[in-house]
Amino acid sequence: MKMETSENTSERLEVGDLYVVRRQDGTWHNAQIVSSRLNEQNAYEYYVHYEGLNRRLDQWVNRENIEFRSKDTIITTTGPKPDEPKLIEVKIENNTVLSTPLLDSNLCSDDRKITRNQKRRHDEINHVQKTYADMDPTTAALEKEHEAITKVKYIDKLRIGKFEIDTWYFSPYPEEYGKVGTLYVCEYCLKYMKYPKTFRYHCTECTKKQPPGNEIYRKGTISIYEIDGKDHKIYCQTLCLMAKLFLDHKTLYYDVEPFYFYVLCEVDRKGAHVVGYFSKEKESPDGNNVACILILPPYQRKGYGKLLIAFSYELSRREGVVGSPEKPLSDLGKLSYRSFWAYTLLELLKDCRTTTQSIKDLSELSGIAQNDIIYTLQSMKMVKYWKGQRVICVTPKTIAELSKLPQFKEPKLMVDPTCLKWTPKKNNYALKILKKN
Repeated sequence: MKMETSENTSERLEVGDLYVVRRQDGTWHNAQIVSSRLNEQNAYEYYVHYEGLNRRLDQWVNRENIEFRSKDTIITTTGPKPDEPKLIEVKIENNTVLSTPLLDSNLCSDDRKITRNQKRRHDEINHVQKTYADMDPTTAALEKEHEAITKVKYIDKLRIGKFEIDTWYFSPYPEEYGKVGTLYVCEYCLKYMKYPKTFRYHCTECTKKQPPGNEIYRKGTISIYEIDGKDHKIYCQTLCLMAKLFLDHKTLYYDVEPFYFYVLCEVDRKGAHVVGYFSKEKESPDGNNVACILILPPYQRKGYGKLLIAFSYELSRREGVVGSPEKPLSDLGKLSYRSFWAYTLLELLKDCRTTTQSIKDLSELSGIAQNDIIYTLQSMKMVKYWKGQRVICVTPKTIAELSKLPQFKEPKLMVDPTCLKWTPKKNNYALKILKKN
């Protein structure tokens, strides 16, 4: 595929202008230039946002990957890439890119219109970002402020352990570290460095082989550590800064003392390698059992996310309370939680002896907050009103059919309660929530 243009590629492009940009997978897409800078070769490169796509896909590109919009230009693709929108043809007419996305065959057909729920599912799969017009005024104002602060991602790659990972979002590292192309992080102590030489030397000198805090769960090669933000402040701060490279709406960076951190690791003879974590307020007036949750990209799609979600609910059950994650969730977080909630509720409903079950009963059995249960069951069309209250009303056949769907399948990894060595802390907020429910 070749873009034809007669424009001079050596001139500097203006921030704010719209162009057609070649992405890493070779496809072309509408994009806006957000920022520019001189690279080590003294040539300009540009930070672009692809219209309609999640900001995690924003990136720095060289001038040769940017083309002016041309009325006569036609862009085609030879085939869809995994987890990307499927395009059959794109034409550029009157400065507008016209594309025809092919929706997943499970979502629609030529014979029927796509429903609102199917469209939302398609948008989540393809990382389609909501416009400000789709949000309420307060949310839109907050989103605009957040976007202005975090608009440009300067750190392109994170090197941690054996992985070099493409980053997704801006993170507020100190100025001298926040604008390096590659940031080097020790996988054991999480110290961050600018230079590969410094990183290599540190790796030979660092004596840490696992996170600080207490190991409270171990099954096979999977280990989870509980870390008090007050006792290990620096480690928790650096963990939050690293997590922000992959989370758009995370705001906790430095005030870590009111939180516990639960760090999931893969353990081998070399040490405990960080896979992901979730944080949790020590006292949450809203009953949140997760403040922030992340699985690092190399470990995603392996069941670790749902394992951490299940682990957070196991802690809540031992505390004797129902729990819910802090909102808003990321698009990937929504998918993981929705799948976990659906599987858990379907498993409980399989064991029900009656065809009518109350929301409150399910909440007490699962530890999942009632609003999250309603949200999940409504998406599966399993909620009805009966005598003035919401109830679940389904047949065993319906439950069996839903349980066979791939999105509601059994998680790859399950929490083994016998491997959890943990005693709940005294928590006045938890006691209040328990009495309330």
